[in-house]
Amino acid sequence: MNPANQSPFSSMLMPIIIIYIIFYFVLIRPQRQEQKRHKDTINSLKKNDEVVTNSGIHGTIVNVKEKTFMLRVDDNVKIEVEKNSIAYLKKKAE
Repeated sequence: MNPANQSPFSSMLMPIIIIYIIFYFVLIRPQRQEQKRHKDTINSLKKNDEVVTNSGIHGTIVNVKEKTFMLRVDDNVKIEVEKNSIAYLKKKAE
């Protein structure tokens, strides 16, 4: 097919497709992988895991409920937080 036979629409569509592919591999795909990794981490948390919330509260999980965790943040101080508010699992010192 020579360039004279191409429609103007197809020549305008190609750069848009290329930009979308670049956006997918640079922005969308890594974000989805990070969301999946975070969801897997949240689902694997169990009692006595030390975690940090998005607001910076450090605590130890004492109870796992369907949608929340009960965290012990100090002696005789427990708070209930949403599962999706957990930022990360603290690594235990060896």
